[in-house]
Amino acid sequence: MEIKERKENKILNRVELSFSWKHDKKSTPSRKEVIALVQTLEPGANSDLIVVKDCNTRFGQPLTTGTAYIYNSAEAMAVEPGYIQKRHEELRSSSAADEPTADESEGGDE
Repeated sequence: MEIKERKENKILNRVELSFSWKHDKKSTPSRKEVIALVQTLEPGANSDLIVVKDCNTRFGQPLTTGTAYIYNSAEAMAVEPGYIQKRHEELRSSSAADEPTADESEGGDE
């Protein structure tokens, strides 16, 4: 994996990475594989606080490009939309997945 651009966004408490991954003779990497590789490239990153966005694979080419956000805390990650949070829920460790999100903690008429 090659990091194309690394930007520290202090306002949102995250590091933004643009990457390209050439995966010869392999299938398209899963979101979990991308998170694991981003974690190795960014020392001290917690896999529960990594969000992969804009992951695209070129047809006929073993090249995947995308963007990954590495947040400093779970509170900082709250800026991500609910559907993104839900998409990454199954990829998180059991301790982070057990915590209720803002949508689940609020009571409502059911």
